[in-house]
Amino acid sequence: MKTFVKILKWTGLVLLIVIAGLVLFIQFSWNRDYEAPFPEIAAATDSASIARGAYLANGISHCNTCHIPNDKIDALVAGEKVPMSGGLEFEIPGFGTFRTPNITPDAETGIGKLSDAEIARAIRYGVSHKGKAMVPFMSFQGMSDTDLACVIGYLRSLEPVSHKVEDHEFGFIGKALLAFGLMKPVGPKDTPEKFVEPDTTEAYGRYLVYQMGNCQPCHTEVDMATMQPKGPELAGKGAFPADKLTKGYSFLSPNLTPDPETGVLADWTETHFIERFKQGRVHEGSPMPWESFQNLEELELKAIYRFLMAQKPVKNAVEKTVFEPGESLPRS
Repeated sequence: MKTFVKILKWTGLVLLIVIAGLVLFIQFSWNRDYEAPFPEIAAATDSASIARGAYLANGISHCNTCHIPNDKIDALVAGEKVPMSGGLEFEIPGFGTFRTPNITPDAETGIGKLSDAEIARAIRYGVSHKGKAMVPFMSFQGMSDTDLACVIGYLRSLEPVSHKVEDHEFGFIGKALLAFGLMKPVGPKDTPEKFVEPDTTEAYGRYLVYQMGNCQPCHTEVDMATMQPKGPELAGKGAFPADKLTKGYSFLSPNLTPDPETGVLADWTETHFIERFKQGRVHEGSPMPWESFQNLEELELKAIYRFLMAQKPVKNAVEKTVFEPGESLPRS
């Protein structure tokens, strides 16, 4: 009996030492520095390119729905043009509180002092001008050189707004993911195109869905412990728990593959698809950036529809996508 108690004591001591070491490792190594190349991108300065940048930032890339203060959400939903001065908060229990930066050209609180290359690196590689990992909320790594230059040129053209945004506050889980390299900067899978021709083809639709619209991260089931995809791409079940941004509602993203039984688009015509986007927001608190997406022209919408309908059907039933305040999301 004494031997057993002694073993338990030593086992407990070893476990305490291991846990303490693990905690210390996380606390001292999570805020690491990263290297990434600086793209040779110069901000566009001609009016046509800046107009293209405005169309992308306020449309498919939906910068205007995230880089705004919390208290301006209702104004945006009401149709007002809100300066992209940042501050929108995303609270993920355990992971932390994350805030979008000010991307107006204010010299002190925005991007005014950043070089074009620093901004391009942040968008393409997820490494900030301070050399830190950016939270992977943006999946625009494959944006073409031309479109990236247009977006930066548009941001440079905005009215500077002085609005200091506090840094992210990482929780223990968030720090652990950073410390162990489970959340780290990710660059483009392939060399981004110099220029992508806008048209109604499936190929252009792929570019919009994967490189410009952030569709795949939201419409794919993610393991909340690692923030890594665990379900088929674009097959839905991306979870959006209730928070102050969703007005208490919770959401599961629908299956966008053309599966005849479980795909939400299976019986949609191209016309229906276009009309739905033009309709804009239907569900209060929906994480879908309808205020941006309803600005898309038919050319882009046709391309997206044709790309989605050309995908391999995936049977993945999402019986319910909108959950009332107080309802719990189903466990996968």
